[in-house]
Amino acid sequence: MYGAGLVTIFGANRRGETLVSYYIETTIDADLDEAVERVTAALKEEGFGIMTDIDVQATLKNKLDVDFRPYRILGACNPRYAHTALQAEPMIGTMLPCNVIVQQTEGGTRIAAIDPIASMQAVDNPALGQIAGEVRARLADAIARLA
Repeated sequence: MYGAGLVTIFGANRRGETLVSYYIETTIDADLDEAVERVTAALKEEGFGIMTDIDVQATLKNKLDVDFRPYRILGACNPRYAHTALQAEPMIGTMLPCNVIVQQTEGGTRIAAIDPIASMQAVDNPALGQIAGEVRARLADAIARLA
């Protein structure tokens, strides 16, 4: 558990090994557009800006002519941490920015952010551990603020 209203999902893989979630999430009572505004403001308070905003529902309708629930992917970036990470690991840009999804569900609008510690485990560079921990804390604080 990262904070009030946040859930860390634990599961098991096919071999029965326990896995920790790769995301930080909460669900709020708001429509999609309001939720996007709220998450954008909460991220801004933590030093993140939104670099990309992908409307998955519109893209799937346009490209595949299929219906999909309201679903947006926001690419959030904290420039100070991104710069530090890029100095420590030049190829880390392949894992930036931090994705935050906002999706409409029957139970409300679900918001989830990537857990940088989980994603950075794929990179063999100890210098990224502290950066990932600090970014995780800021993302978790932003998500907690929504609950």
